Amino acid sequence: MVIEVRPAEVFDDLATMVGPKRPDANVCWCLSYRIPNSLNRELTGTARGDYVRELMREGPPGVLAYDEGDVVGWAAVHPRRDTSFATNRKIPHVDDLDVWSVWCLRVRPGFRGRGISHQLLEGAVAYARASGAPAIEGYPVDNAGQKVDLTMAYVGTRRLFERAGFHKAADTSSVLNGFPRVLMRLHLD
Repeated sequence: MVIEVRPAEVFDDLATMVGPKRPDANVCWCLSYRIPNSLNRELTGTARGDYVRELMREGPPGVLAYDEGDVVGWAAVHPRRDTSFATNRKIPHVDDLDVWSVWCLRVRPGFRGRGISHQLLEGAVAYARASGAPAIEGYPVDNAGQKVDLTMAYVGTRRLFERAGFHKAADTSSVLNGFPRVLMRLHLD
């Protein structure tokens, strides 16, 4: 299996990972951290996918993993200033650096357990670096090796980020699935 990770430039490929099975269903579309809460609540059904299509005109909203042309994974990555992390009171800013954030890592069922999340995180780092980011942050759970519920595993684990070269930059007051989240950072210059 040769996994290729590249910027998410094809809407239908992105929809495979973050869109609903029914076009009118209300699913995240990975917008929860990307747009203000009021707009996130306002967008329903097909309006969510339409909004993502518009966002993609500004540039790829993250990276996708492909296995022989099939989409198998997704990582949301974007400048923190354009996300809700810019104003999040539970996730601190450690300095004024114009960092990028990676906040969602998803691997399709049937492809999990093959290291694709590691490749997605590496691809997110490469995309941020190529886009001129001085550093990249993630906000994974610090689960100390305990099992994380699959529905809450999208933020990643501290160990995943450490393996990618990130270091703990700060504690947060955010908790997900009973686990504290930590701010992990990797300098890119």
